[in-house]
Amino acid sequence: MSLGSTARGLRAALAGGVALLGLFALGGCESSVDRQRALICRRVVPALAPPETAVKLLRIGAGATPDELRVDYAVAGRPGQAARQRWVTCSFGPGAELLGLATEGGPVNGARLFLLRHYYLETPEAAAADPGVQPVPADRLTH
Repeated sequence: MSLGSTARGLRAALAGGVALLGLFALGGCESSVDRQRALICRRVVPALAPPETAVKLLRIGAGATPDELRVDYAVAGRPGQAARQRWVTCSFGPGAELLGLATEGGPVNGARLFLLRHYYLETPEAAAADPGVQPVPADRLTH
């Protein structure tokens, strides 16, 4: 085995390793985008739920197209009142750009979508109301 063939083999192995790392990095970006999309779609739910209701997430899954997510949830009002199941479908553009919303009542209009995107989704209120984040019970808080 000559020095030239060893160097070529080493370069090929190095190129293969770099390609494999690139694939892992792409996979990491995709799952990061998926997590961001799920976060955005979850945060939309409390804004769409009727006032004075409690929201419980039931399922987050794929929508009808690769760029859609569907969130199934239940809303409950007064004690003893049966929870009603609802859903929202979030449509995304490149990355995690929210382009559209639809509910069991039909599509959400452009003005309401604009207001949600620009004045609610990135606020502390939206983070606090996120039904995917479970509050820590007071007896479990560390001081």
